[in-house]
Amino acid sequence: MLKEDYAQATHTQCYHCGEDCEAEIIKAEDKSFCCQGCKSVYDILNKVELCNYYNLEKNPGLNQKTRIRPEKFAFLDDALVQQKLINFKDDIHSHATFYLPQMHCSSCIWLLENLGKVNRYIARSQVNFLKKEVKIVFEHKHTGLREMAEMLTSIGYEPHLSLNDLSDKPVSTYDKSRIYKIGITGFCFGNIMLLSFPEYFSLGHIEDIKLQRLFSYLILGLSLPVFFYSASEFFLSAWKSYKQKFLNIDTPIALAILITFVRSVYEILSGTGAGYLDSMTGIVFFMLIGRFFQNYTYNTISFNRDFTSYFPIGVTLLKENGSEEQVPVSAIRAGDRIKVYSQEIIPADCILFMGKATIDYSFVSGESQPVEKGIGEIIYAGGRQLGGALEMEVVKDVSQSYLTQLWNNDTFKKEEHKEESYIHKVSKYFTIVLFAIALITAAYWQLNDPAKMWNAVTSILIVACPCALLLSATFTNGNMLRVLQNFGFFARNALVIEHLAKADTIVFDKTGTLTKQSTFTVNYEGSELNEETISCIRSLVNQSSHPLSKAIAAALPSGKKWPVKQFEEKQGLGISGYIRNDFYRIGSALFVQKTTGFGADGSIVYVQCNDSIIGSFNVKAPYRKGLKPLFNALKSDYKTALLSGDNEQEFTNLKSYFNGELLFHQSPQDKLDYIKRLQKDKFKVIMLGDGLNDAGALKQSDTGIAITDNINNFSPACDVIMKGESLPFLNKLINYCQNNKTIINTSFVMSVLYNIVGLFFAVQGELSPVIAAILMPVSSISIVLLTTGMSSLMAIPLKRAFREKARISNENDINHLAA
Repeated sequence: MLKEDYAQATHTQCYHCGEDCEAEIIKAEDKSFCCQGCKSVYDILNKVELCNYYNLEKNPGLNQKTRIRPEKFAFLDDALVQQKLINFKDDIHSHATFYLPQMHCSSCIWLLENLGKVNRYIARSQVNFLKKEVKIVFEHKHTGLREMAEMLTSIGYEPHLSLNDLSDKPVSTYDKSRIYKIGITGFCFGNIMLLSFPEYFSLGHIEDIKLQRLFSYLILGLSLPVFFYSASEFFLSAWKSYKQKFLNIDTPIALAILITFVRSVYEILSGTGAGYLDSMTGIVFFMLIGRFFQNYTYNTISFNRDFTSYFPIGVTLLKENGSEEQVPVSAIRAGDRIKVYSQEIIPADCILFMGKATIDYSFVSGESQPVEKGIGEIIYAGGRQLGGALEMEVVKDVSQSYLTQLWNNDTFKKEEHKEESYIHKVSKYFTIVLFAIALITAAYWQLNDPAKMWNAVTSILIVACPCALLLSATFTNGNMLRVLQNFGFFARNALVIEHLAKADTIVFDKTGTLTKQSTFTVNYEGSELNEETISCIRSLVNQSSHPLSKAIAAALPSGKKWPVKQFEEKQGLGISGYIRNDFYRIGSALFVQKTTGFGADGSIVYVQCNDSIIGSFNVKAPYRKGLKPLFNALKSDYKTALLSGDNEQEFTNLKSYFNGELLFHQSPQDKLDYIKRLQKDKFKVIMLGDGLNDAGALKQSDTGIAITDNINNFSPACDVIMKGESLPFLNKLINYCQNNKTIINTSFVMSVLYNIVGLFFAVQGELSPVIAAILMPVSSISIVLLTTGMSSLMAIPLKRAFREKARISNENDINHLAA
């Protein structure tokens, strides 16, 4: 008897947001809107002739039923806050960047880049869709930061402003130096290759000596910016590793670049050869491109978020004369009276003085059910108020709150992985073997023919350059990171791929990881409900702001609203009232004095009419689809465990398809300790979580994966940010990461074969410089093509799985519409 049971022939959809107009239909011209907020946004856009917004995407707007209180952004008038949030300011213009999590389609981009039509004092606006940010340049003499936030909110894009935006940490700006290096190196490499063609085709015997010398000096000139600027990062990295007595992956590549350049300069200036500068610039060019791909994800997404990214900037301070003032959260102190409105975060530990507190602590404790607090009780920072406005007195300021102490606890600080990358290990031994061959060759020719020693040694160091190995690792990792990103799996760096491949244990959080917190599933069991009874139940639950009441109200079909007399809500128990001469109770078993009846997993809400219990609603956060096949696929290869801060009411349900250890009532410290015990027993652990309560475990694990339904929303510091919709494919994503070593080993075998052939001639001092110059870039290009092709080929099973999921989802949508 729930909403989905009532198939309606026609639905009136809101022209702005696309949701069904259930309670009321507001007409404007020939358009229908579900609420006054959606109509207001349309009126604003229509007035400034921006209604093309609706032509780019169907129903692109967001629901505007939740109204924003007028003084919400008053704290942006504070000069200190403005100083922190404004990126640049001159005599006329100010530049500010706003994070807009609502941005989702091409219509959003078009609208946000035409903000100058909404406010004539906006000089320009520029969207970064990947980061969901808009940069606005406005005339600060005529408008301000507060007006910008209010304007964005009025058109449906309320900016997310967090305490982290006010931190004194340096602003992270995009490093363009690698782009410049790639551009310069690509230009030089291309022209050097063109100038080298005569040398290639004549096999080093150009008849016009003057032309040969001219080409050689042009090539040398083009190589200088590559050697001194573009390749500088390899030399710096190698030097730092040398000072730490460690041969990292850049040491052999820096050595190869140096030897190639020095010998080439000598050959060109002495007129004894054409050098190998085409190979040197090619090495640098391909390495820079590979590293650009590797760093792209990290530069796009924040992996190092802390709790300040979750906290708001401003809070409402209550003055002694009864007036309200918006102040920065950092300015509140113990003893201050503050007001927290519905859906706002509690910024500090407080005592409740007025109002009814229904606090969602799921992000902090993992407990999925909201906690109700009475007057005089302490409410800890980090919870979200779900009911009406609260008046509270601060007992500890933000820096001393329970949440801050939890986050700053030393046990929650994770040491960086000290384990060497697979490529570092291989390159170290490769370098040692290479030096050994060079020394043996030098000793041999010093004793037999000293004239050949220099030529033979430098040829060995150039020909046996580990570029193919390093290029294979760089391009394999870069392409794999790109492929993983396409499937909603954003890894911090290439080392994470190796750690995922080595893992043997996977630990899951429940609330927010396996379940969705934004929606509830509501199932009814009991006597059949007629339309009149449904209307009475809906009328009663609409009087309450409790999440369970809201979930039931949303699940019931719309109908006539009846007045409720003598409404009463008892904290933690339920609600009651008279409707059409019948007395209804809706709540817990204790509230309705139930002793036997209906049982199920989840939260049970009973319905009593007069003296009879007529049924119950089972309300629970739904599990993500596809979990059962995932757990079945993991059980043969991995040790699994589930840690939850919730109670055991889901134990029976989970045990039916989760084969690992199930632990409930787990505090953040309990989760951290559990991970430590596994690591002490030599297990390689992947931890999946979503909230602050998982932060310690995510940091401690070998690979921490933060699950989120929006990659730009707050998530704890982690190694991977994973979209919730990708969770059912976790096993396939890990399997793909395990292909990393296979691809690198395959290309390494090719590299070894090439090096063996080259070294055979080089140690004899008989390798032609021209042949070496041709072979080296050909080898590098072949490795790039091989690794890119193999990593894309091995992603085909992933693509098939995601396409199948999309196909099934589309079929379900079509069937739903047909119904």
